[in-house]
Amino acid sequence: MTVKEESRESVSVSKTMLMPKEEMLEIKTRGQRIKIGIPSDFSKVEYRVPLTPQAVDLLTSYGHEIYIETNAGKMASYSDQAYREAGAVIVEKKEEVFQCDIILRVAPFENDEIDLLRGGQVIFSNMQIQAHCRESMQKLMQKKVTTIAFENIENEYGFPPIVHQMSQIAGITAITLASEYMSKAHNGKGVLFGEVTGITPAELVIIGTSTAAEYAARAALNLGILVKVFDTSVYDLSKLEEKLGRPVFTSVFYPKVLKKALLSADAVIGAMMFNTTPKFKVSEDLIKQMKEGSVIIDLNASQGGCFETTRSTDLNNPTYIQHGVVHYCVPNSPAIVARTASISFSNTLIPILLAIGDIGGMDNYIKNSKGFRKGVYIYHGILTNNDIGNLFNIPSKDIELLLAIF
Repeated sequence: MTVKEESRESVSVSKTMLMPKEEMLEIKTRGQRIKIGIPSDFSKVEYRVPLTPQAVDLLTSYGHEIYIETNAGKMASYSDQAYREAGAVIVEKKEEVFQCDIILRVAPFENDEIDLLRGGQVIFSNMQIQAHCRESMQKLMQKKVTTIAFENIENEYGFPPIVHQMSQIAGITAITLASEYMSKAHNGKGVLFGEVTGITPAELVIIGTSTAAEYAARAALNLGILVKVFDTSVYDLSKLEEKLGRPVFTSVFYPKVLKKALLSADAVIGAMMFNTTPKFKVSEDLIKQMKEGSVIIDLNASQGGCFETTRSTDLNNPTYIQHGVVHYCVPNSPAIVARTASISFSNTLIPILLAIGDIGGMDNYIKNSKGFRKGVYIYHGILTNNDIGNLFNIPSKDIELLLAIF
């Protein structure tokens, strides 16, 4: 071989070495593989599941591993076989799921379940602060876990996607529930929650101007129901009217106006802004004066409620009657349409989970996503939520400062 030929071959080899290998590129773009566990929440009377089989199929195609406790999706009409065919591993014991790197569940963790965690993991769930106590928070901290509350997650525009989606569902289902509990099927008065020619339409009072309030009002108006909305802010009332695109009775909480509306109401929905303590509560005295057989649906039950008579219930025993008024105070009302709500969860979580894998793990994702950081309330065992710290008298630290350490 001549020197010229040898030189030409050397250049050719060098170019070949610089060409990207398809397999290496594939591995690089898929980043870190993560092991995700999904326990069954059926025992907690929570029927939603955070990932559907379609979501599992997508995640496993990226090399991620999904472990699901048997029957976790049953109440959302997803079988173990459907998950198995999508690439998930079905396990019999919750303990196995609790060993995964990332644990996804809708219901909050309880004291005895925290003991099953191996430690150092990432937990996604609804926080529902009323479900916790000082001991449970301290246990989570001792496990050195990182915990993310679904209800506090925001996107890059400061928009809370999960809260917004679940509020939409809660608002619409509130109208369905009101209709059911006013019917004779549930020993109600037998009043149609709608409009019929020649008959005075049913009346609905909504407390608040949240997303849930908007979707409840929208659904009610489409049925011909007479809707009245009360809130503390004239600005929020005007924005609600603008979103609805049609005139609707609105008022701030003038005592005489509210009393008149409640006395004639067939149903009342509590729907103040989520993640805040309700700014107004309807007094027990006013509820005593409401029509017998009328229905109260409190969508703020997990935050103390909009009514003085509110006490949280669950889907096994969703209602109670007080002063002749039916009270429905289930904190997780979207679970009654578990399949729809589960699809909604999946739609939001898929891009987050894929991004976590692509960017090289949870710590990198938290550092790069300011909105997602708002969902973190324990970071590597350190409490980062000041409100929780004040409630349970536990010192908390600013997560922005902790990110410089980890």
